[in-house]
Amino acid sequence: MKSTLKSIIFLCTFSLGLIINGFAQNFLTQTLRGQVVDADNNQRLSGVSIKLIGTEKGTLSDTLGQFRLISVPIGRYSLQISRVGYETMVLPEILVEAGKEKVITISLKETTQQLSETVVRSARPSSQTSLQTITIEQTLRFAGTFFDPARLATSFPGVSAANDQANGLVIRGNSPTGTQWRLEGVEIVNPNHLSNAGTFSDRPTQTGGGTNILSAQLMERADFMTGAFPADYGNVLGGVMDVHLRKGNDQKHEFTGQVGLIGVDFAAEGPLSRQNKSSYLVNYRYSFTGLLAMMGVKFGGEDIRFQDIAFNLSFPTKKAGHFTVFGMAGASSNVFQAERDTTLWKFQKDGYDIEFKNRMGAMGVTHSLNLSRNTLWKTTLAVSGLETRREGYQLNKANFARTLTQVDAFRKTRYSLSTSLTHKITPKVQWKEGVIITYQQDSVQISNGGVSKGQLEGLILQPYVALSGTLAARLTFQAGLHYLNYTYNQTQSLEPRISFRYSATGRTAFTASYGLHSQLQLPQTYLSLFNSDAQLNLFPNKKLGFTKAHHYVLGWEQQLTALPKQSSLKVEAYYQSLFNVPIAQANSQIAGTNSFSALNLIEGFTNVGLENKGTGRNYGVEATYQQFLSKDFYALLTASLYNSTYKGQDGIERNTRFNGNHTFSLAAGKEFHKRVNRTFGVNVRVLWLGGYRDTPIDADASKLAGRTIYKASELYTIKVKDYFRPDVRIFWKRNKPNYTRTWSIDIQNLTNTENEAFSYYDTYQRQIVQQFQLGMVPVINYRVEF
Repeated sequence: MKSTLKSIIFLCTFSLGLIINGFAQNFLTQTLRGQVVDADNNQRLSGVSIKLIGTEKGTLSDTLGQFRLISVPIGRYSLQISRVGYETMVLPEILVEAGKEKVITISLKETTQQLSETVVRSARPSSQTSLQTITIEQTLRFAGTFFDPARLATSFPGVSAANDQANGLVIRGNSPTGTQWRLEGVEIVNPNHLSNAGTFSDRPTQTGGGTNILSAQLMERADFMTGAFPADYGNVLGGVMDVHLRKGNDQKHEFTGQVGLIGVDFAAEGPLSRQNKSSYLVNYRYSFTGLLAMMGVKFGGEDIRFQDIAFNLSFPTKKAGHFTVFGMAGASSNVFQAERDTTLWKFQKDGYDIEFKNRMGAMGVTHSLNLSRNTLWKTTLAVSGLETRREGYQLNKANFARTLTQVDAFRKTRYSLSTSLTHKITPKVQWKEGVIITYQQDSVQISNGGVSKGQLEGLILQPYVALSGTLAARLTFQAGLHYLNYTYNQTQSLEPRISFRYSATGRTAFTASYGLHSQLQLPQTYLSLFNSDAQLNLFPNKKLGFTKAHHYVLGWEQQLTALPKQSSLKVEAYYQSLFNVPIAQANSQIAGTNSFSALNLIEGFTNVGLENKGTGRNYGVEATYQQFLSKDFYALLTASLYNSTYKGQDGIERNTRFNGNHTFSLAAGKEFHKRVNRTFGVNVRVLWLGGYRDTPIDADASKLAGRTIYKASELYTIKVKDYFRPDVRIFWKRNKPNYTRTWSIDIQNLTNTENEAFSYYDTYQRQIVQQFQLGMVPVINYRVEF
C-alpha cells in the first residue's frame, strides 16, 4: 500500500512539474519599465497614465516619473501615454522579450489645446519636417541593413547610397559630403570602418564607409533629418544622422551576444550602483572576415579586417544633475596583395599592392541639470579623431620589386563643446539658446593624379537662438537664428530658420519650413596645390567661403486609421537653391575645367583655382506610407521624383553626378507565431533607384596618358542604368525563461542583379572597363540575449 501511495505521489509530482514547465514556456513574461519626462525641460512627470493598448495592463508614473509594468507577456505592443495638459502619445513597436527587461524613456509635449480626437504620434518632434527616427529594433528587423542605421536610411524617400559597398548617403540629390554625423548632439568625424569602400579612386570619403563603427546595440535612436534643419543644426547641406546612446539597465546585469558574417558582437550592461542608479553599457565587435583572414581566407583577393569597442556610462545625481561618459574606437584595414605571377594578372589593379588603414575614436561627457522647474541646462564636451592612409605600390614585372606611386593620407581631429539653455516661458512658448564651439584640425597628403597637401586648423563657432510654441489653436511654430564662423579663413554666415505645423484635425496636419544653411568645403579643397604658368600655387583656395542653400519644404500628413493600427501617409515637396558653390575661376587656363563644380565631389579634390560663384538646384516631391508593426505586419512604402542640376563657370545648366530622378523603396514584414514563445518572420525590402550620371571616357586620350581621361565637354551626359535590388531577411526566434535566441539569414540582392557602378580605362587591358556594385550577399547570424 505504501509503495502504491509513493508511486501515486511521484506521478502527481512529475505531472505537476510538466504542467508548470509547460505553463512557463507558454506564458513567459518580462518587465516593462521606464521614466516619463517633459520634452522641453526634462522635468520628471508624475501621474502619467501608461497603458498597453489591447490589454488591461496599465499604471501611473510615480513622483520621480518612473513606471513599472510587471509580468507583461512577451510580444509586441503599442504603448499609450497620456496626462492632463500634455499631448497623448502612442509609442508603436514595443518589443517585449524574455531575455531582457524593456526599459524606455518617454518625452511628453505640453499642450494648451483640446482636440476632438486623440493625437496619435511617434516619439519625433511635432513641428519639424523631413525627419525620421531610427530605432535599434528596426535595424535588427529590416532586410539588407546589416544592422547599420545609415543603410536603413535608404528606405526613406529621396535617400540612396552612392555605392552599395558603403553607407555614404545621397540625400535629395546632394553629394554624400553634405551629410553630417552627430553623436550625443555634437558633430564628429566620419564614424565608419573602411571609409574608402565603393569609391572610384579608392580614396577615403568624408562621411561614408563599409559599416558603422558604433554597434546598433548601443543606440537608443538616431534622428535622421533631410532638410530645413532647426536652428541648433549647422555646417550641413544634405542631411543629419544624429545618434543618441541608450543607458544600460540600472537594476540588473544583462548580456547580448551575436555571431555572423558581419562579425562577433558582444554587449554587456548593468548597474554600477543600484542605490545611485548609475549604469554601464559596453560593446565589443570583431569582423568575421578578419577571423577568416587569420586563417588565410580572403574576399575578392583582399584581406579585410575591423574591430571596435564602444561604451556609455550613466551617473544620475540628486542635486548635481545627470552625467554620462561615452566613447567609441575602431580600427579597420583592407590589404590587396598582387599575385606574384603575371600570367594571373587581368586588370590594372593586379599589378599593385594596395594597403589601406583606418583608425577612428571619439570620447565625451554629457551633463544635464534642471536649474529651475522650467529651465534645463545641457552640455556635451567631446573629442573625435580619424586617421586614414592608403598606399599603392606598383610592381616590377621582372622581379616584383615595389615602388610607392600612390599616397592618400588624412588626419582629422575635432574638439567640441555644445551647451544650451532651454526655458519654458509659458506652456505655450519655449526659448532655447546655445553655442557649439569646435576646434578643428586637418592634415592632408594626396600625391596620385594631382597634389593636395598641408594642414589647416581653426575654430568653428556656432551660436544659435530658437523660439517655439503655439501661435493659435492647432498652429505651432519654431523660429530661430544660427550663426556660423570659421576662423581659419574668417568666413561667416547668419542663417534664419522657421517652421510651422497646423493640425487641421487630430489626424491631419500641414507643415511648412524654411532655412538658410551653409557648409565648409572639404579639407583637400582648401589645401589644393596646382601649377599655373610653370609656378606652384600654394593654397589658392584657402579663402573660399561656405557653400550655401535656401531650403523650402511643404508637407501634408494624414493619420489613416485610429488606434491601434497606426498607419499614416505623408507627402512633402521641397526646393533647395544652392549658391556660393566653388567653381573654376574665370581666368583658369586649365582645359576642361569650366564645367567643374564642388557639388559633384565625394572623395576627390580639384587641381584648379576656385571661386564662390556657382549655383545648383535640387527639387522634388516625396511620398511615404507607413504602417507600424501591428497584428504581426508592418510596411514602409516610399517614393520620390526629383531633379538635381548645377551651373559651372560656363553658365550651362547640367545634371549633377547624383541626379537619379527617382527613388522607390518597399520594406515590409510578417511574423508568424508557433506557440507563445516561438516566432518566425519574413522581411523583404525592394530598392528601385534612378541611375546616377557618368561622363564619357576618351579611350584614345586615356591610352596616351596611361590613365582615365574624360570628355570634359560632355560632363555627366551618360545616365547609368536604374538600380534594382531585392533583399530578404528570415528569422526564427525562441524565447526561453531568462533568455531569447534568434537565428536569421539576411540576403542582400537576392536576384544577384548586376548594378552598374562606374567605368574606367584599364591600362592593363587597354580598354574601358565597367565596374559593378555588390552582387548577392548572404549573412547568417545567431543572436542571444540573456
